[in-house]
Amino acid sequence: MAEKGVQLDRESFSCSICLDPLKDPVAIPCGHSYCMNCIKAHWDEEEGKKLYSCPQCRQTFAPRPVLLKNTMLADLVEQLKKTGLQAAAADHCYAGPEDVACDVCTGRRMKAFKSCLVCLASYCEKHLKPHRDVPPLKKHKLVEPSNKLQENICSRHDEVMKIFCRTDQQCICYLCLMDEHKGHDTVSAAAERTERQRELEGSRLNIQQRIQDREKDLKLLHQEVEAINLSADKTVEDSEETFTELIRLLEKRSSDVKQQVRSQQRSEVSRVRELQEKLEQEITELKRNDAELQKLSHTEDLNQFLLSYPSLPPLTESTHSSSINARPLRYFEDVTAAVSEVRDELQDVLREKWTNPTTRAAFLKYSCDITLDPNTANTCLLISDGNRKATFMDEQQSYSSHPDRFNECEQVLSRESLTGRCYWEVERSGGEVFIAVAYKDISRSGSFDDCMFGQNHKSWSLDCDLDDSPCFRYNKVHTPLSVPVSSRVGVYLDHTAGVLSFYSVSDTMTLLHKVQTTFTQPLYAGLGFYYYRASVELVKLN
Repeated sequence: MAEKGVQLDRESFSCSICLDPLKDPVAIPCGHSYCMNCIKAHWDEEEGKKLYSCPQCRQTFAPRPVLLKNTMLADLVEQLKKTGLQAAAADHCYAGPEDVACDVCTGRRMKAFKSCLVCLASYCEKHLKPHRDVPPLKKHKLVEPSNKLQENICSRHDEVMKIFCRTDQQCICYLCLMDEHKGHDTVSAAAERTERQRELEGSRLNIQQRIQDREKDLKLLHQEVEAINLSADKTVEDSEETFTELIRLLEKRSSDVKQQVRSQQRSEVSRVRELQEKLEQEITELKRNDAELQKLSHTEDLNQFLLSYPSLPPLTESTHSSSINARPLRYFEDVTAAVSEVRDELQDVLREKWTNPTTRAAFLKYSCDITLDPNTANTCLLISDGNRKATFMDEQQSYSSHPDRFNECEQVLSRESLTGRCYWEVERSGGEVFIAVAYKDISRSGSFDDCMFGQNHKSWSLDCDLDDSPCFRYNKVHTPLSVPVSSRVGVYLDHTAGVLSFYSVSDTMTLLHKVQTTFTQPLYAGLGFYYYRASVELVKLN
């Protein structure tokens, strides 16, 4: 309650402008009190209004009130400050339920400042003074305050346990050493602590190294997530643009077909109506002639009949029947059929493009015949078996100089470029190798990062190690793979869709790693090597 009272008093004597305890307090005509400087500054801002207000009750005054320090209020504020600070300081020094209390204090005990491992007691600042001044006590071991000092006392002999029994792995006193621990492997607790401390530091170093490794792995995973998201966003954006263009082309083609059909419709209707007019005119003329002939046939005067007969007008030439033969009622079915054929072909293409193979038989539908280009092979690589096999030799091969040859890295590219959907398999043996794809313009010399597969943005590489711990590399980012890899590896590429997948080929197809990106150039199959006598062969697929 005392603390609450002090807090209420402090709030009562605070300035409502600066919220601090009143300094040089003054009371204005409405009765409210402020720091002299605070109310002056407030009224200085209202100087142009000719009216001066109270910040709390908004009562206005004119002219500006004269401010005089309230001496009695100032004394009360000072007294409150001293009382509050002393109470706060005293409360802060007393031990609470969670604190270690001084073992010497009586009544309300103070917080312990140090604990003594020799005295097995805790002391506040006041009662710790002998340990700082008395020479024998200065030698005592002082530690941070602890509630567990009694754990250092032997429960049987009530002596300090300063010895560690390695046989029983426990702390003991010197009397235990003479009794049940006699003949055991014992050292001083301090010596055991030193040795355990060294082990602890070693364990910490090991843990810290593992933390660094895991953080590095986590960073790689973050980078992979970022790359996946960027690739997905780019793919969605590109596909939307492509489909928009495709829709625009289809709409234009639809408009063209509509215009062509309507133009042909007008032409055909005009032709038919022209024939209709000719026939109608001919029918009218024939009916008129028929009426005249009928009239003449009813003339009974012989002379009149014979005189009129030669003067009858000749019949006009009749419209040829071949020009008015009715055609089958299928004028535009060929257009409908052509549009339907385009629709069916487009549906087939779209179904085919987005149906990824899942079995080896399905992959083999896209198998392509790939050979190695000797003009790109590093001089340490032997190209054999019809340019399908590369072996890392320990002696230079007699290749002629060529601008496409890899000079720094033991690598080779395929002769054939890869676009569309492609699948090929390689058989590896003898050591760590790279199975890769790369753009044609990847560097052939210079730094390793420029020309090594997977160390730049122009190549993608699966590293197959001897211990079956593969790793995928792209643009210096290494992604360890948890799936073991067999001696035969399958590579599936859908260049248009931006898909690159590596598979471990055995009885089943096991996905090792999949890339979703956008390829901007044709790709070439690549092989790279780490060890002498390692070899890779491009398998000829039926």
